[in-house]
Amino acid sequence: MERKIFQLGDIVQMKKQHPCGSNEMEIIRMGMDIRIKCVGCQHSVLIPRVKFEKNMKKVLRSTLPPETSLGTLD
Repeated sequence: MERKIFQLGDIVQMKKQHPCGSNEMEIIRMGMDIRIKCVGCQHSVLIPRVKFEKNMKKVLRSTLPPETSLGTLD
């Protein structure tokens, strides 16, 4: 299975929606734990990276331009 690529500032869709009704979250901190903020009500939650990767469905809006390559920088 391919590893999901995400970065700081991305808006991601989660498998389960937040109690406010929104399932869009913004990544505001990355490390061993990831802090995400609900786009609907601005509530933030700190969750372990493994749990985040399991519960993330897809990246909706990325801060990385689509033509940028992650592999090499010239």
